Amino acid sequence: MEDRRAVRSGMAVGAALMIIGVWLLVVQFIPALRGWFSWPTLIVAVGLLLFLLGLFLGEYEMVIPGCVVGGVGAILYWQNVTGNWESWSYIWALIPGFAGTGTLLAGLLRRDGGQVRGGLWTMLVSAVLFLVFGSLFGAIGALGRYWPVLLILLGIAALVQGLVRRAE
Repeated sequence: MEDRRAVRSGMAVGAALMIIGVWLLVVQFIPALRGWFSWPTLIVAVGLLLFLLGLFLGEYEMVIPGCVVGGVGAILYWQNVTGNWESWSYIWALIPGFAGTGTLLAGLLRRDGGQVRGGLWTMLVSAVLFLVFGSLFGAIGALGRYWPVLLILLGIAALVQGLVRRAE
């Protein structure tokens, strides 16, 4: 078992080095892609590396931090490009959703329905928080005065989930 893990670990590191090397080579020959190479891109790359290591090593729980780091890197990339740094007042609410996405993927890879449901639930809570805080801070105007309805619906979902579990 330990030999297989060492082989997979070597394969994962080799694949990561190849991906980085190919990217750096492509950037040298296509200078227009240099705009994509920035400090947030490195954070996304670290997230991708964690994700791939988790897959190659069969340690599916590593997919979760891979999604979180990659998601935060994507947010930082977007903010760096747009200059919209004040969006942190509400965009932080997406971070639990990244963890939920990783949990969902790890659950799918493990074939664990409970983990998949937990990931979906976390993603839902994150989406509601994002919409609520985005609405409060004026970034999402479509909800207007009715954003509290999201909290009511989230509460109903939590109650129903509790009742279903109690009945089981």
